[in-house]
Amino acid sequence: MEQALTVGLDGTPESIAAAHWAADEAERRNLTLRLMHAWPLLIPEPTRVPSEVDQNYWARRLVHQAKAEIQARSPGLTVVGNLVADDAQHALIQAAGESEMLVLGSRGVSPAESYFLGDIGMSVVGHADRPVVLVRAEETDDGGPRGSTTEGAVVVALKLHGPSDDLLEFAFTTAAARGVPLRAVHGSRVPLHAFTPWGMDHTVTHEVRQEARTSLGRVLQPWRDKFPGVAVSDTVRLDSPARAVLSAAKGAGLLVVGRRRHRHTPVPRLGPVTQAAVHHARCPVAVVPHA
Repeated sequence: MEQALTVGLDGTPESIAAAHWAADEAERRNLTLRLMHAWPLLIPEPTRVPSEVDQNYWARRLVHQAKAEIQARSPGLTVVGNLVADDAQHALIQAAGESEMLVLGSRGVSPAESYFLGDIGMSVVGHADRPVVLVRAEETDDGGPRGSTTEGAVVVALKLHGPSDDLLEFAFTTAAARGVPLRAVHGSRVPLHAFTPWGMDHTVTHEVRQEARTSLGRVLQPWRDKFPGVAVSDTVRLDSPARAVLSAAKGAGLLVVGRRRHRHTPVPRLGPVTQAAVHHARCPVAVVPHA
C-alpha cells in the first residue's frame, strides 16, 4: 500500500481544519493524503439516482468538497477520497494501522468542551497502532476554519526512564521536515526533603534539576547525532509533569506526547500528561504509541 496520511472527516469545521493541517504535513513528508468518511449506512454505489433519494449523496459531497478545497490549495499533492461502510471507531482504528499517522479534528478547551473527542475519539487515540494527531480549529479573517498553526517549535514530553525511541523518532522527523527547533521537556515534582521549615532547600532542587538534565541529555544524544540539522534544547521543570508540558507547549507548532500500548486492555488508558495534553493544549497534539 502506498504510504498515506489519513484524516477522518465528519463534516464539522474541526475536521475540515484537520484536513488542511494534514495536507500540509503530507506535502512535507511526501505522502498521499487520504480523506476518510465512515458511515455504517453507506450502500453500494447507485447509478443515475437523483440526489434527493441517493443515500450516499451527503457522504460523497463531504469528501468531494474537502478534496476540492485541498487540491485548489495544494495542486501537487496526491489526495484520495475514501468512503467506508463501517462505524467510525472501527474504521478509524483500522485506518490508523494502515497509515503513517491519523489526523482528527478537536474542539475547544472550555470545561464543557474539554472532552472533545468523546467515546469514539478517545478509543481511537487509546487503541491506534500509529500516531494520532489532534488538531483544533482556528478562525481565519473571513470566519472560516483553519488548522492550528504549524509555525513554532516541536515540543516533546519525555520521561527519563522507559522506552522513548518511537516518540523521539516522530518528534525529530517532524521537526526536520518543518525546519523548526525541537524542545524536549521533562517535569519532575520537587522531592519532599527539599521542603524545610524556612522554605525551599535550593541545594536539593539544584541537584535534582542537574541530575534530570544529565539524564535527559543522555536520552537525546543519539537523536542529536542522527538529526544534526535539528536545533535541540532541553528543559527540566520542577513542577507536575502535566503542568510542565502544557506550559512548555505555549506557542508551539506541535506537542508530541506518548502512550503505552495496552494490547489486552479493552478500555484505553492514557497517562496524566497525555490526558492533560489532549484536553487542554491549544496547539496540535500528536499521541505516539510506544512499547
